[in-house]
Order: sequence, then C-alpha cells, then structure tokens
Amino acid sequence: MLFHNSRDLQYRAPQGAMPSGGAVTLRARSSIPDARVLLRTWWAGSSTEYEMRRTERDLFEISLNLPAQPGLMWYYFIEDCGASRAYYGNAADGLGGSGEMRDTEPPSFQITVYDGAFKTPEWMREGIMYQVMVDRFCEGKPRAQKSLSADAHYHKDWSEPPELNLGDDYANVCNDFFGGDLEGLRKKLPYLSRLGVTVLYLNPIFRSRSNHKYDTGDYESIDPGFGTLEDFRALCRSAKRVGIRIVLDGVFSHVGSDSRYFNREGTYPDLGAYQSPKSPYYSWFDFRKYPDDYDCWWGIKTLPNVREMEPSHYEYIVSGENAIAHRYLEEGAYGWRLDVADELPMPFLRGLRRRVKEKNGACLIGEVWEDPSNKVAYGETRSYCLGDTLDSTMNYPLRDALLAFMLGEINAHALVRQLDSQRENLPAPFYYSMLNLLGSHDRPRAINVLAGEKDLSPIRALRRATKLSGEAYALGKKRYVAAFRFLCALPGMPCIYYGDEAGVQGMDDPFNRATFPWGREDVELTREIHEILSERHHSHALKTGMVKFFAASDDVVCVLREIRGTDAFGKKYPHERVLCVLNRAEAPISFDLFASHIELYGMSSRNIRL
Repeated sequence: MLFHNSRDLQYRAPQGAMPSGGAVTLRARSSIPDARVLLRTWWAGSSTEYEMRRTERDLFEISLNLPAQPGLMWYYFIEDCGASRAYYGNAADGLGGSGEMRDTEPPSFQITVYDGAFKTPEWMREGIMYQVMVDRFCEGKPRAQKSLSADAHYHKDWSEPPELNLGDDYANVCNDFFGGDLEGLRKKLPYLSRLGVTVLYLNPIFRSRSNHKYDTGDYESIDPGFGTLEDFRALCRSAKRVGIRIVLDGVFSHVGSDSRYFNREGTYPDLGAYQSPKSPYYSWFDFRKYPDDYDCWWGIKTLPNVREMEPSHYEYIVSGENAIAHRYLEEGAYGWRLDVADELPMPFLRGLRRRVKEKNGACLIGEVWEDPSNKVAYGETRSYCLGDTLDSTMNYPLRDALLAFMLGEINAHALVRQLDSQRENLPAPFYYSMLNLLGSHDRPRAINVLAGEKDLSPIRALRRATKLSGEAYALGKKRYVAAFRFLCALPGMPCIYYGDEAGVQGMDDPFNRATFPWGREDVELTREIHEILSERHHSHALKTGMVKFFAASDDVVCVLREIRGTDAFGKKYPHERVLCVLNRAEAPISFDLFASHIELYGMSSRNIRL
C-alpha cells in the first residue's frame, strides 16, 4: 500500500503552485518491503517515469527540476512488486491532499507551474469590490434627458419588480428600464465609500438595445440611457477622490445583432455585416449561409459571435492605437472583467493582458465558473493562473461550496477540502486576488438561497417575483451575515452584489436584478456588513496574511490568518493572528482552540484575535 499527501510538507515540498524553473521534492510511503516505487509525470502531453530512491525503510523520495515554461505538471505513483503493479493517485474528487490506491491508472495530482514574474495589482488583494447594474442602482438625471430604443420603456415606480421576459429571443426583449445612470452612481459614491468599498465593478455600460447590455451595439459610445462619455469621466474622477477604482465589463466574444457591426435591424448608419459582405465588419462573423444562418452565442440570434482573432477585430479591441481595451483605461477605468472569458481564445487573452498591463496597476478579471487552474474548454485544458492571461477570476466554486455548507448539503470537512484545493492549485498572486462573491447578476440573491429557496424550474415563463416571509428572511439574513464574515476572512477580494447589503431579494434573472431600495434598506443588515468590511480593512492579516483551514466539527469551519513579521508577499507588518470561526448549526457551541475558550451562537461567525 502506498501513501502520499500533496498538502503535507513531509510528502511534497515546497507546497502549492510553483514558479517555473524551480524544484520540488516528492515522497511516498510503501508498506510492502520489497516493492519498487516509481513516479510518473506528464508535461505538455508526454509522460516520463522515474524510479524513486528509498530513504527510510518505507519512505521513497525524488527531487525534480520543474520546466522553465509555465504550465501544468501531473503526477502519480506506481508500486511495482514484480509480478503486479498498483497505483496511487489523486482522490476521486480531484481536490488533492491524501489520494487513493487503484488497480488501474489513477487521476493525477497537479502542480501548477507559473511565471515567477507574475504579479497582480496590490489594490486587488487589499480591496473590497461592489458590483453594480447601473440601470437598477440610482437615478441621477431626469429621464427626459436620456434616450432609449423605440421598443423600450421606463417603469413608473422605482420599487416595481423587473419584468419577466417571455419572448423566445430572450436577449432582445429585456427592454424594461428603471432609469439608473452614471450620474446617480456618482452621487452615491459617498455611501459606497462609507460602506468600505474600494473597487466598483460595473456591468456593461456601452450602447446597446437591452437593459443588461451584454448585446453591445457600439463599444465607442456610453449607452445614452446611462449618460455620456463626460459622465463616465466625471464618475472616474469622483471615484478616485474617495479611493474607489472603476472596473468595466468587457463583452468581447459576441456583439448584438442590433449593433453598428452587424446591424441586422438597420439602426446604425454603418454598413453592417448582416447588410452586405462589403461591410468592413463582415470578416468578424461566421456566416454558414448568408445572411440569416450565422454563428451566435448559445444559439441566441440576437447575439452573433465574433471571430476574436480576425485581424481587424483584434486590432479594434486589443492592439490598435486607440483600441477599446486601451481607450477606456485612458479615460479613467482601472481594468476589465471579461464576460465568458473561457470562451475567448487563449491568444486573444494573452494579447489583451499585454495591452491592459501597459497601464500601471490595471487588472484583468475573468468570468470562469470552474477551477481556473485546470478548466477544460473546447477540448483542451486551459490554465488562466499562469501569469500570461488573467489576474483572477470570479470565484463561483467558493460561492457554491460555502452556500452548500450553510445549507447543510456538505459538512465542514468537505468545505475545507474545497478551500485547500484552491490554496494548493492557485499561485499566490492569483489566489489573493480572486473575486470572492456570494451574489451576482447571474445567480439568485444570496439571502433567498440561504433562506432555503430553490429555483426548481428551468423554464423562464414559470419564474415569478417572490417575497420571503418574515421568518424566512430572518433566517436568510442571519446565514448571509455569517457566511459573508467568513468570506471576508479568506484571501481574495470580497465582492458585494449591489443591494445584498440592504436586504434585496430575488430569485433567478430578472428578479435578482431589482432596484436598490433607497429609503427602504434593512439598516441593521447594512450596519453589520459595514462592520465586517471595516474589520477586514483594518487587519493586514485578514487581507494578506498566511492562511490555514480546518474543521472543528461537521458544523464548524475555521480559517486562521496570520502575519509573523511579513505577510504572504514579504511585506513587513506587526505580528497579527486572527481566527474566523463559522458555525452553521442552530445551537450555540463552546470549545477550546489554541488555548482560547471560544463561544459562538448558532448560525453565526466570529473573528477572534489570538
């Protein structure tokens, strides 16, 4: 029998992701006296087999030089008894740590080999992000000064629920608006600053037909319903004065059919690709049978896909002197969040990174819903954390695991495995910059999920506006505060989806996109979130300290953040030790840990200075 634990220094040193050109020592124990132990590795599609050296009666060791280029190295062990072979590899869940014996070739352990020069902006790992859908946040200018498309309309009442779009062509019928704009957002910067926000992520703001703006009509224009380019500049200037950076949503995998580039509806004066093969944009699109049969995003005809690496498109978005990715950084933005980043070609992402990084301190964040170190997309394994593409991704795996724990679907030990797997697979610059979230525009409101509501219907027509009962809301709120405090104790950049701190409710799109309830906020909830953010802001350990996870029981999970003179990036700070304990059980708990007696109410979390 073999044994190896990828998260134990006795078996793998150093731990975690490694810079290219470094070295790693791997060890395994065998309980069979005469066995040979072999290590098999994979790199760039080819395998190599090594015989390991016996260093003790049952311990085998090998030291390897890692490749000079970034990538993923995979390995497992073979116990050779002459007449038979047994294998030891990763556990069935692929999350690393202690593995499993098998009679056949097992899943491999992973070593992420990244560019040693990889750095991410310091403000990411120390920041607090707030995500806003502009139309739903605050109305600043009178509606008479703004224009919408001919078939769009404003709600008369700011507090009305969003409309359910029943059309077959979903993206084309999201045409109800509330009047939120950039000026309204600018006026609410003092509120966001007091809350503790340092980064403002805006869902798309460029001209388009829909309310969600993921069907870009013109990258060169701010949507007239939101304001003007000067309004955007004013927002960036005002935000900078209160210590807030603006990050924009970049939708570069597709555009709207109602756009200057495709122009199926004839709205724009430009000659669009749908109108003529002589259009300057014709080569951007893949027509199977011109003009009505074309490649589109997830089959939605109002969202024609673009050929990202087509030279004129690449120049327009990435490489040109006044390319879109560059010009809005010059206007005051500090980076991009990339919609469906895992659907963009890797060469496109690499080029985009090079261009974005021309501005000192700018970031590139990707929408990737799985482990960003080993995402399989379009038949290939893609790693977004090697230092050549993204700075971080939206941490949906963390969201899903944390909510599952709070709802009793997994226990604390399973949650720790998920947390440890991220810590092991992701390079520190990437890991400490992850966009950690509980809510987003693509998921039901966290407070509804934590209250026990589930969206059981995939049919949009059966979705409806819901309102939690007082008892259910109290339960969801209590769980949300506990989970959010734990989230803010983790490495990464905590993110609040607008209104979550005010008690906004809603299930799936569009009901998770309701307006901010100005004057009707849950003031107690807002105060609690402010206190959590303030505690993180004033703690170097909670931002960049070393981290360790452990389960105190099935219902109690702990994260220890610690600075012993220097943080995870070598910066000098005073010694600091903070333990965050999360109890999901309804009953209070009391236990001793690190010579400290800890008491915690049911369904709550607490930070303890040790």
